[in-house]
Amino acid sequence: GPGEAKEADIGVAGGHGTGIIFKKGEIFKKLPEAELLPAFLEELRKMDAELGTESAS
Repeated sequence: GPGEAKEADIGVAGGHGTGIIFKKGEIFKKLPEAELLPAFLEELRKMDAELGTESAS
């Protein structure tokens, strides 16, 4: 849920048709639930590239 997501480097919470992406404990983006997974995966890929690690696609 939102409490746990706020403690993570990146997290996600959703409900009632809306989703939130958290980064470093702060709300990063609020968007329709249907757009949540693609946006979350995009942010994961960006973080992966910034850290210089390989993606597990």
